[in-house]
Amino acid sequence: MAITRVTNQIQRQTGALRCRLRVMAPGGEPLEIAIPPVGVVVGADPAADVPLSDPAVSRRHCTIVPTEAGFEVADLGSKNGTFLDGIRLTAATVPVGAVLRVGTTLLQLMPEEVALDIPPSTSSSFGALYGDSPAMRQVFAILERASASSAAILFIGESGTGKELAARAVHEHSARRAGPFIVFDCGASTETLIESDLFGHRKGAFTGAVADRPGAFAQAHGGTLFLDEIGDLPLLLQPKLLRLLEAGEVTPLGATKSEHYDVRVVAATHRNLWDEVGRGAFRGDLYYRLAVVELHLPPLRQRPSDIPELVRRFLAAQGATGEVSAGGNLDRLTGYHWPGNVRELRNVIARAVALSAPGTPFEKMPVLLRASRSAPADRAQADRPFHEAKDELVGRFEREYLEDLMRRSGGNMAEAARRAGLERKYLYRLLERVGIERPRE
Repeated sequence: MAITRVTNQIQRQTGALRCRLRVMAPGGEPLEIAIPPVGVVVGADPAADVPLSDPAVSRRHCTIVPTEAGFEVADLGSKNGTFLDGIRLTAATVPVGAVLRVGTTLLQLMPEEVALDIPPSTSSSFGALYGDSPAMRQVFAILERASASSAAILFIGESGTGKELAARAVHEHSARRAGPFIVFDCGASTETLIESDLFGHRKGAFTGAVADRPGAFAQAHGGTLFLDEIGDLPLLLQPKLLRLLEAGEVTPLGATKSEHYDVRVVAATHRNLWDEVGRGAFRGDLYYRLAVVELHLPPLRQRPSDIPELVRRFLAAQGATGEVSAGGNLDRLTGYHWPGNVRELRNVIARAVALSAPGTPFEKMPVLLRASRSAPADRAQADRPFHEAKDELVGRFEREYLEDLMRRSGGNMAEAARRAGLERKYLYRLLERVGIERPRE
């Protein structure tokens, strides 16, 4: 395939890598099927390579064959047709990540996925990011390689894990380091203005457009554009962003011709974009264009061994010096669940220094933390955007549930799937998503 997704969050695969077809039937769990190089026949015939129990699907409905350019899709004279974005297809080359509709069933065309089996970095930092834990050294190892290329990178991680720092470090380690680094927050602009902010506009394009205005892509020409919270980009604007990524051209609002921009795109989100694609809130073809390299930044609670050195660095940044040793304050910090991740740790240390007299040793500083997760005070609070608070609570539930599930089942995956009422394949994905190592079977 022309596009191969590289990520630090999938299982190592053995044998030949294959493309995959994600089958999403109404009311059912998604099912993934490997597509061999010769392709597959989709239809209601039980003898079809991909048999569907959809009454609106013909016995031999369509064929799907992976190619270097994407997937060749051919309708086999079906009664109800094969559709892409509402357009009926006879034969076409369809991009990676696209979603076809046959009857009432959706078929998503997925590329090869590669988990890089490379040794962890020998460095405990990358740009302003620090981490001596195995998880962070693995992230650094991939970033060291990806930064030297022009591949699009997608960072996924909770709020405060350092997604913007990682994007800036990629830019500083790339051949574009002398060019601009532009940050565009897809969730900060109103839906009516985001197209103008992102792609630019011409004078008179709309009421209030009293002069030409360059968009974020124009400002990032020759450098790197960091699209923060890409999961919040309105669905109607996603095709325009996809065209720009594919052709490097975009037409500003009110313009009569397109303009070319030489921009490397690095994106980030706290959302699970794969789930967003599955429910139709994010285009699959755009997702794969952004996630040529997909990196999940681990939350701080999954790498507590990094906390002592982070504390030393934050103390030094505040002009405080002294020993940071086990016990007392440090034990409280390493045992805390860190919903705000590294950003919260930095703020905790800054507050402790601000409330202490000059020369106060760290052990005597007032380290103020939120109520523990088990305390009644740890209720949902409207001190952050709704989706951030919800994702934290859901993520915490999933991890705690799965940890207890694996304890109760003794690491037996078949027993764990039976207890949870889940398909084993789906359970594997949940374990990967929350960072729990899958037991060997």
